[in-house]
Amino acid sequence: MRAAAIALLLIAASPALAEPPPPPDVPLENPVQEARAKAVMAELRCLTCQNQSIADSNAAQAQAMRMEVRDRIAAGEEPDVVRAFFVERYGDWVSFVPPARNDTALLWAAPLLFLALGVALVARRFRR
Repeated sequence: MRAAAIALLLIAASPALAEPPPPPDVPLENPVQEARAKAVMAELRCLTCQNQSIADSNAAQAQAMRMEVRDRIAAGEEPDVVRAFFVERYGDWVSFVPPARNDTALLWAAPLLFLALGVALVARRFRR
């Protein structure tokens, strides 16, 4: 009975092991194009890992994104066009460098606001 239960669990768990491995990460033959592709990869956020670039991530999604970047660079697209494609597809969040627009102004101004607040607090503390 116990052996049958273990066998049933192993059979039920086998689909989890059936995922094919991701394709190999093959760099471009042209070193200039590979350098451009790597620069774009360093600026795009991994959708799975969230705080890693697709250049640093080992996730299957990041690997697929790296392949897409390389394919587009090899096809002659400029890095800005490739970045714009991913931003259009996944939103501004996919880029480590958010665009400077009215709706992101607080994001860009927040470091300066916090610095000013810190200086004001320290100045107030030393005045006492």
